[in-house]
Amino acid sequence: MHACNKKFNYGKKIVLDTIRNLVGEDLQATDRFIVSQLSSNIPMIKEIIEYVLTCGGKRIRPLVLLLSARALAHSSQKHIDLAAVIELIHTATLLHDDVVDGSTLRRGQKTAHIIWGTDASVLVGDFLYSRAFQIVVDLNHKPILDIFAKSTHFIAEGEIMQLVNCKNPDTTEEFYFDIIHRKTAKLFEVAAQLGALIVSSSDRDIIAMRDYGLSLGIAYQLIDDALDYSRSADETGKNVGQDIAEGKTTLPLIHAMRKSKGADLELLRNAIQTGSNEHLDSILGVIESTDAIKYTANTAKQHAEKAKAALSHLGASPYRTALCNLSDFVVERTY
Repeated sequence: MHACNKKFNYGKKIVLDTIRNLVGEDLQATDRFIVSQLSSNIPMIKEIIEYVLTCGGKRIRPLVLLLSARALAHSSQKHIDLAAVIELIHTATLLHDDVVDGSTLRRGQKTAHIIWGTDASVLVGDFLYSRAFQIVVDLNHKPILDIFAKSTHFIAEGEIMQLVNCKNPDTTEEFYFDIIHRKTAKLFEVAAQLGALIVSSSDRDIIAMRDYGLSLGIAYQLIDDALDYSRSADETGKNVGQDIAEGKTTLPLIHAMRKSKGADLELLRNAIQTGSNEHLDSILGVIESTDAIKYTANTAKQHAEKAKAALSHLGASPYRTALCNLSDFVVERTY
């Protein structure tokens, strides 16, 4: 039997809750540690951090790290510290991304820069980044510090690549995957890799977890990009068509343009070039008629299967099963 054939027989939301419950004490400890590390005498910092950390995030990235460590039988404080660092870096990137993108909604709530302004949002993001690195330095573990230093650089490059590529209808699928590897999948990759690194001296284990995280992160972003054109703000927590309004040429659009011609192709190209979703109903119609959502979802499923395959040599455990089920959740989710 394949390592990941066994699944929980629950609905999608309950599957995620079940996975979380498996490391529930670790997640609570991670949240407590985050709070303990973010004290500040500046009221605005405290206010913004409390807001962004309590807006209903799924905590997928720290969950990946905790499950990876537990799958290899870890039992010390270090995985809690690192899960906190992963969440702080992720939260910092969200604050920065929302400013760059001009996003008004995040997880169904107003984005921080809409409430407090762009300057405050960017600077609090910087505060979170700096605090995350203080925690990493305190761990006094050079390989971990090296991974974080290189990965944050890599993530920043991805954000810049996306910015430079904004409103470019000629974006290739290859370039798109390079961007999502950098801006999204890299943090998943690091989370899973570090979960293994603090437990195992086996390169095979560490590489397997790294590959799992990378494939999971790509699948996660693919579904995010598909949901942008297929669900309402009530379900996804962000505005429908937000990506095209920001001039982002994601996989659904790349596929739809590849399959379109004439007026439909011109409609999509113009929307990307102008950063406008004025004709959103027509755009959604073209995306639907070209099966762009199905194509994107199927591509995500392929990466989710790669993630599960990467775990095949690990010993059987509830944590390995949970990592496999998390891959299924990522591609089946509607939010």
